[in-house]
Amino acid sequence: MSRVTDDAALVFVDPQAYTDETRLHAAFAHLRANDPVAWVEASGYNPFWAITKYDDIMAVERANDTFTNSPRPVLATAEQDEQSAQLGVNTLIHMDDPEHRKVRAIGADWFRPKAMRALKVRADELAKEHVDKMLAVGNECDFAQEIAVNYPLYMIMSLLGVPEADFPLMLRLTQEMFGNADAEMQRGGDDVLASLMEMFAYFNDHTAARRKKPTEDLISAIANARIDGEPLSDIETVSYYLIVATAGHDTTSATIAGGLHALIENPDQLHRLQQDPSLIPAATEEMIRWVTPVKHFMRTAQHDAVVRDTTIAAGESLLLAYPSGNRDEDVFDNPMKFDISRAPNKHVAFGFGVHFCLGAALARLELNSFFTELVSRLTSIEMTSQPEWMATTFVGGIKHLPIRYELTEPQ
Repeated sequence: MSRVTDDAALVFVDPQAYTDETRLHAAFAHLRANDPVAWVEASGYNPFWAITKYDDIMAVERANDTFTNSPRPVLATAEQDEQSAQLGVNTLIHMDDPEHRKVRAIGADWFRPKAMRALKVRADELAKEHVDKMLAVGNECDFAQEIAVNYPLYMIMSLLGVPEADFPLMLRLTQEMFGNADAEMQRGGDDVLASLMEMFAYFNDHTAARRKKPTEDLISAIANARIDGEPLSDIETVSYYLIVATAGHDTTSATIAGGLHALIENPDQLHRLQQDPSLIPAATEEMIRWVTPVKHFMRTAQHDAVVRDTTIAAGESLLLAYPSGNRDEDVFDNPMKFDISRAPNKHVAFGFGVHFCLGAALARLELNSFFTELVSRLTSIEMTSQPEWMATTFVGGIKHLPIRYELTEPQ
């Protein structure tokens, strides 16, 4: 492949491209067909290769010794790359083995199947509360803002051990960080660093408190964890909270909003789901594929390597385009169709291999609980105006989904 940037590949550095699904997926389809390992040079960014085919994404994910997360785990401007390095943020997505394996183990037990069985009762309770809220506010709401962002927020913050009074603060900070490219979501002046520092200060206080008096929550587990006999540093503890709080919320809220939008746009699929609730697990997997809330992760070549027929030089970065991989015509039958019974459905929305999403089981649990409750009580639903997507290049989805609906009373 040549090192001439195909115009279609500029969608990766254009947050507005992610607000237009038609434009976005047309660009991805073009790249898969014509430039699957595309060189991207754009003003303000360090250059990178964009990987758009499913099999190539999987090959890079499997070769985690060759293609590492460090030092550039996500796409950011060259200036933001430098700021992040200076600040020393070191979350799970920044780490590679053996450090990654050791640090990941601290929170792993909180997301295993046994823990999910215990959390299911809480997930079902919260699902009912939020569908009841839809009933209480009448028959219209902005589903994305009033329901989809709050349900997973209550789940993940409760798991962490954040006081409920602080949930709005956590929502604001996570939206400012992931929505820093969106004029509506960003902090004044597009200052993502200020939001990050505010979250650091908040969790540093909680670390100190839990080390003095541990409680039965994930903050305590992280604050008092030891790696090779040594406690985590302040930056390491806060980095861990950061990835759990943000990735455990924004990704699921985007999938809930995008999943409902897909059901509204495909009433035949909604009807199938209502007629056969056993399809809920398959339907939620299709929602995850359809939305793919994490748009990419980056990898850096540790030595010269080949992807497809392109040589990646040592030190060069690759962007793994998950939404493109999840619409790959060579892997998914009729990929632009929303099909709640799709099988197989080996999407890459959670990544793959050693960096497979730590919270995948929790996300699936939340989606299953919420849509089980909602679909069973929904008698009619329609949009009252067009949805709006968040401008982003990393994590996001629908930010406004105005709907009108009829619901039955709780059983």
